Amino acid sequence: MVMSAGLRTGTAQGVTGEPASRARLLMSDRPVTLVTGTSSGIGLATAVRLAGAGYAVVATMRDLARRDALDAARADLDVRPLDVQDPASIAACVAGVVADYGRIDVLVNNAGAGYLGALEQTPDDALTRTMDVNFTGVWRVTRAVLPHMRAARSGRIVTVSSVGGVLGQPFNDAYCAAKFAVEGMMESLAPVAQRFGIHVSLVEPGPVNTGFVEAVMGTTDPLPDALAADYGPMLASYLDGSAAVFETMGQTPDDVAGVILATVQAATPDVRVQTSDLSRGIVARAHVDPTGCAGVAAAGARLPDAA
Repeated sequence: MVMSAGLRTGTAQGVTGEPASRARLLMSDRPVTLVTGTSSGIGLATAVRLAGAGYAVVATMRDLARRDALDAARADLDVRPLDVQDPASIAACVAGVVADYGRIDVLVNNAGAGYLGALEQTPDDALTRTMDVNFTGVWRVTRAVLPHMRAARSGRIVTVSSVGGVLGQPFNDAYCAAKFAVEGMMESLAPVAQRFGIHVSLVEPGPVNTGFVEAVMGTTDPLPDALAADYGPMLASYLDGSAAVFETMGQTPDDVAGVILATVQAATPDVRVQTSDLSRGIVARAHVDPTGCAGVAAAGARLPDAA
């Protein structure tokens, strides 16, 4: 069994130093991992991968009625409710995990939501939800778990970001804004967390073939007549190009889960981890061009000129 380098094992202790006493302490010789957004896609694959590698995995999701795919995987998982938009839900879940296991060694922030559309057609409620799930939700969960890791002077925080958190993508204004915010948050936290023995990493996939993509496509509102002539051809071109990229270069959720597992197990994980050659190329383009012009030009090459 391969365990994550640097993670504590053995007798579980709560954040107060008092030994936890519930039955699940039978599992306390395994690193305890909390994963958000595990009902499908990357989260589901990550929970199963980590469990198979010997981690005690608490797999969480907003609605337990959506746990069928997780149950069908027949992995050794502890499935619990956690809604990243609800502070009370987060507090209850984290407190319950610490009470039952004595600690949280690894946090994988995976829960996410998207919205596809031009800035002018994006309603405030769609922007608010996209930011709340992808950024504020990550902030809330991390803030709830961090005191326990700080007390232990040990831990791993792995957050699923996106190449869209490094280089903006057309018609993903709200989603990329949230992912850019997550990147800034985690990069700011990383040097401080290191002083407490906590490693912070951002995992940056490119295209991944999951139900998430179909769900995002379904969020697009019809373009109003006043916007259709200008934005319609560009949006159609972008969607056609994206479909081709996903078909030819898209990864599977298990591909990304494997990268997350390797990041958790690394002795000194990188702060930013790309999941494929494609995502490495996209991120490299952003980091070597201080003007930002090359990235904008590359994205613009996928769009027709406005009439």
